Amino acid sequence: MYLKRPAGGLAFCLFYLASCFTNKYVLSVLKFTYPTLFQGWQTLVGGLLLHVSWKLGWVEINLCSRSEILSWLPASILFVGIIYAGSRALSRLPIPVFLTVHNAAEVITCGFQKFVQKEQTSHLKVCSVLFLLVAAVCLPLCDTQFDPNGYLWALIHLICVGAYKVFHKLWKPSSLSDLDQQYINYVFSVVLLASASHPAGDLFSALDFPFLYFYRFHSSCCASGLLGFFLMLHTVKLKSSTTSGQYAAWSFLAKILHCVQGCLKISAHPVWKNCAATSQSSGREGELCARPGWTLLQGSAL
Repeated sequence: MYLKRPAGGLAFCLFYLASCFTNKYVLSVLKFTYPTLFQGWQTLVGGLLLHVSWKLGWVEINLCSRSEILSWLPASILFVGIIYAGSRALSRLPIPVFLTVHNAAEVITCGFQKFVQKEQTSHLKVCSVLFLLVAAVCLPLCDTQFDPNGYLWALIHLICVGAYKVFHKLWKPSSLSDLDQQYINYVFSVVLLASASHPAGDLFSALDFPFLYFYRFHSSCCASGLLGFFLMLHTVKLKSSTTSGQYAAWSFLAKILHCVQGCLKISAHPVWKNCAATSQSSGREGELCARPGWTLLQGSAL
């Protein structure tokens, strides 16, 4: 059966849903659209927690070869592109739309395997990849609230995800584990995003963020950092304890559940009402509603 190890798989699904939901809430409801700061915060929390876990002996990290660390840096650059472009896209697009475009990255990896590496690819896989491509191409044509910037960032995110997977297939030193690679990604991302926050204008623009001193914003950011870290740990654990087919099944289930969750309109949720009340009381009525009739996870997206 594909869905073996239900405890690990269900934990993965839970953290996947909670992490994406929290990110969407911060980006689209609170409208904290400063990706160098938000993604920098998430990678900082993830890096610190992974470092502490390493020092306490809870996880094993081996960074003994400087040459292998340097050879992994192109993947770290792509990782920054994934999280930055994903943050931009997710702040503008509904979750099911974002996930549909994200899944189309399989077109890049499948095309590379078939046409560059000349690997045998089953007709079923080719058909499924073509279906993903058609779905992603048709989305902008059917979107009545088409956002060109949102789709542009989603396309950049798709390219970075595909390129990252291709690089991971080509780069096969045995000494760097998945946790080693993620640790390098975290450190590189924190340095690069912190350096880019001032040139990008996010550093000082965030000072005008209307909810900067609200507990709801603070708690959401803390939750996003923690959930992202635990999602990464459970992803690595699930990959190491299951086959590629079983992991793909759990990942597919998580995305399906997330799309179902994304189709739920929660504009009447108490959290939304509190946000609206806060916005109105501060003289910024409607500031949180960039789209008419927009809901937190409208079913109409990292």
